[in-house]
Amino acid sequence: MEVRQTVEIRVRGTVQGVGFRPTVWRLACDEGLVGEVFNDGFGVLIRTTGNSGAISQFLTRLHSEAPPLSQIEDVETQVLHLLDFEDFRIAESVSGENCTRVTPDAAICAACRAEVLDPKERRYGYPFANCTHCGPRFSIVKEVPYDRVNTTMADFPMCASCTSEYQQPADRRFHAQPIACPTCGPSIWLERMDTNAPAAHLRANEALHSAIELLKNGAVVAIRGLGGFHLACDATNPEAVQRLRQRKHRYGKPFALMARDLDTIRRYCNVTPAEADLLQSPEAPIVLLLANGLEKLPEGIAPGLNTVGFMLPYTPLHLLITRQIDRPLVMTSGNISDEPQVTSLDTARTGLRGIADAMLMHDREIANRIDDSVVRFVSGRPSVMRRARGYAPSAVPLPPGFTGAPDLLAFGGELKATFCVVKDGAAILSQHQGDLEDVSTFEDYQKNLQLYSRIYDHRPRLLVADMHPEYLSAKLAKQRAAADNLPLLEVQHHHAHIASCMVENGVALDAPPVLGIAIDGLGFGDDGTIWGGEFLLADYRGYRRMAAFKPVAMVGGVQAIREPWRNTYAHLVAGLGWAQFVEKFSALELYRYLITKPLPTIDRMLETGLNVPLASSCGRLFDAVAAALGLCADHALFEGQGAMELEALAEPWGPSATEPPYTFTITGQANSEMLYLDSLPMWEDLLDDLSRQTPVARMSGRFHYGLARAIRDMVARIRATIAAGESLNTIALSGGCFQNKILLEELVRLLEADGLSCLLHAKVPTNDGGLALGQAAIAAARHIERSNPAYLRSNASPI
Repeated sequence: MEVRQTVEIRVRGTVQGVGFRPTVWRLACDEGLVGEVFNDGFGVLIRTTGNSGAISQFLTRLHSEAPPLSQIEDVETQVLHLLDFEDFRIAESVSGENCTRVTPDAAICAACRAEVLDPKERRYGYPFANCTHCGPRFSIVKEVPYDRVNTTMADFPMCASCTSEYQQPADRRFHAQPIACPTCGPSIWLERMDTNAPAAHLRANEALHSAIELLKNGAVVAIRGLGGFHLACDATNPEAVQRLRQRKHRYGKPFALMARDLDTIRRYCNVTPAEADLLQSPEAPIVLLLANGLEKLPEGIAPGLNTVGFMLPYTPLHLLITRQIDRPLVMTSGNISDEPQVTSLDTARTGLRGIADAMLMHDREIANRIDDSVVRFVSGRPSVMRRARGYAPSAVPLPPGFTGAPDLLAFGGELKATFCVVKDGAAILSQHQGDLEDVSTFEDYQKNLQLYSRIYDHRPRLLVADMHPEYLSAKLAKQRAAADNLPLLEVQHHHAHIASCMVENGVALDAPPVLGIAIDGLGFGDDGTIWGGEFLLADYRGYRRMAAFKPVAMVGGVQAIREPWRNTYAHLVAGLGWAQFVEKFSALELYRYLITKPLPTIDRMLETGLNVPLASSCGRLFDAVAAALGLCADHALFEGQGAMELEALAEPWGPSATEPPYTFTITGQANSEMLYLDSLPMWEDLLDDLSRQTPVARMSGRFHYGLARAIRDMVARIRATIAAGESLNTIALSGGCFQNKILLEELVRLLEADGLSCLLHAKVPTNDGGLALGQAAIAAARHIERSNPAYLRSNASPI
């Protein structure tokens, strides 16, 4: 027999600003329930009265019919004394400590898209249409709860028509905080940079039409978008592309592209069904695609590469621009070089004046800068390379065992910086910030730290930073720890990489160790040297360094990153020795190139140990090989350029019986368990290939597949040497070098053929953008271990 009762239902997760309350209202009315629902600092709270069976059915449907942008993390139900309600209503939000999530911005939904393109609709042609299923969220929020008054839409009072929609629970715009229309919402205008005449400032349809004509005619147009400005031009116009590169001082890094639809993209790329789905998803990221279509783009779009990054229009404004242009547009960040993307009108007018011919402006302020996300399909699934719009700041669930995690703040690394807030057992990874070496980026990073502290009411009990003493993020963490009298934990760079991969794959706190392979450019080792090609037996609490790439000098320190030929020379000297190289290979162009460099000075540096730190860096190995093959040897225009061009060359090639992959050897040291991966045999084979004038693409392929086999062989050697009784069947792969699709896919194939399970990154970057998550997990694990003696006795780390 059913009993009439009142229950209180607490829903936590991403449940504000996604149409959750109207969904609750609709479901409650369907089931004949009465009561109320409202937002508060903890999420959504529901109090409802009805028959027990109806309440049970309501709870079931709450999960199965949740709004598409919501993410339910927890639902708690408790029975209250019977309460009488007249009907079911949506009540006002309640302020208080914030424990809920801020929702990422979402691409325009199908309903709003159809509305904007329908002449019969009142929002026809309106650049800011949105509803509870799409539109701005994080980019406009200032405070929580997520109500209009706490967003930049507070500057636009709703008209009567919008108010009516906003107040109707059955309307898809019910409590859509950015709701707007041409009568009451934001507007656009165009400013020409070549004149100050009033006639140059066009509004609404005239502005849009003029911007489109400028783009068609080869101009560069700055467009104020969702999380910042873009710089746009015709991607099929080589002169326009080159003009944008020169003005922006972006001489080699690839440009992102936007096309009006999939058919346009398919002219340049063969798009798989999975890639098409991702392009059309609410996240709408830039997707890296093989440029293998029938039509070709100018070389200046992605110099030296065989991939291009495409995205579809994700706001009504972008939709209205691209639908009238039947070719792709460059849609790159509105900034100079590697500075942060411009967000404000005044900064754009000064900072972008020398770049853009015109600016398409709007008056909805951008509260929070957020870049476009970048995703690539690797091993059959999407892998986020830059986590920003559409993904951040959604929470990453912590695995089983982390219930006792303290509130903490992890500061991340130096490049591709992010930070991570842990609160109430959830890890909130910030959006991509950029490289902190840039003053403006570091200022933006500090601003975002304050923002997250405010919107999440976050008061950390513990701070976490990288071990590198010169990272600006680490220095800031030390200052904060001293100022707030908080404990600071320093975490080794590559341990953090592996831990971030473990978290993303749900590895429990008390799980047995994994063998982590972390390969990247560099990270500070716990022995004070530079690491970058590491094999770590690791769990969350600790690690043991089992093997590494054989260390080679970084000639000139960071200068070796900027001038890749330095790495080539260092590898040749460390392996063959310069005298043997000259004796055997003086006929090579590589020799004639290297002797133009200041080799006597470098030899003295190597002899004295002056500014030539040893580094077990996989990234520097890629640089050395790329430079030896003639790829950006003198100067790298951006981080990873040589490796990216090397991968692009190798794409058509694979190992064969007649031309096997290059070989590496595994060496050891007396009185040490450490093993080293030695590249000397690879260099001998590569130099022989150069002497035979073997095609560069073939050499690149032999290098990639040889490196994958060498890493697999090292894994087998380590597994054979670990203590009897320890099973080691799980391999975690992390670090920036695993952005290389050929290397990662071939290594996964080899390891899985050996019966091993591989953990890969998907929603958290494998590069340094994922470091903060790993730092947070390590700090939480060690806190739990220290604060729970019983746990310590039964689950002590075996490492």
